[in-house]
Amino acid sequence: MKERLIRLVIERAFRYSEEPIFKLVSGRLSNYYFDCKTITLHPEGMHLIGNVIFDHIEDLGVRGIGGLTLGADPVAFAVAYTSYLRGKPIEAFVVRKTAKSHGTMQWIEGNVTKGDNVVIVDDVITTGKSTIEAITRAQEAGLNIVKVVALIDRQEGGKENVEALGHKLTAMITREEVMAVYNKRRVEAPTD
Repeated sequence: MKERLIRLVIERAFRYSEEPIFKLVSGRLSNYYFDCKTITLHPEGMHLIGNVIFDHIEDLGVRGIGGLTLGADPVAFAVAYTSYLRGKPIEAFVVRKTAKSHGTMQWIEGNVTKGDNVVIVDDVITTGKSTIEAITRAQEAGLNIVKVVALIDRQEGGKENVEALGHKLTAMITREEVMAVYNKRRVEAPTD
């Protein structure tokens, strides 16, 4: 499933240019870009993501999985759905970018409570800023973070920044893995 997921990332989400033309959240320009919503919102992508991540976390005894909205949401939902189908339900939760301004005024939405073991997830990690924000909000809510998972690690310091806070981060796919398959395809592609 991971190999198919990498191929799907290349087919749908990965963009590459010899010149740095892709503007990142940080404002920096990059030669490549991962538009993960094209796979996290795709039926096959959801299936693959849910299974690949669930296989990685199913024995951790966690109650919930979630991260900063919007990138983490479809990833957490896919894992939660897969967990139910496989008989080991894990709740999905959402970490808001701003606290709800009415009602309960919560930062976190979902069926997780103080003391629950959870996994923080993100679609793409570059510097780790949004992942760290989700970690901070989860800790403030009293959640016990057992693991941090990124669907794709751009390998630009985000993993190290998260781990400097004492949390182990595992990436399901790395930029190196994507580039290896991408470059192999370019070499094998017929030229006209």
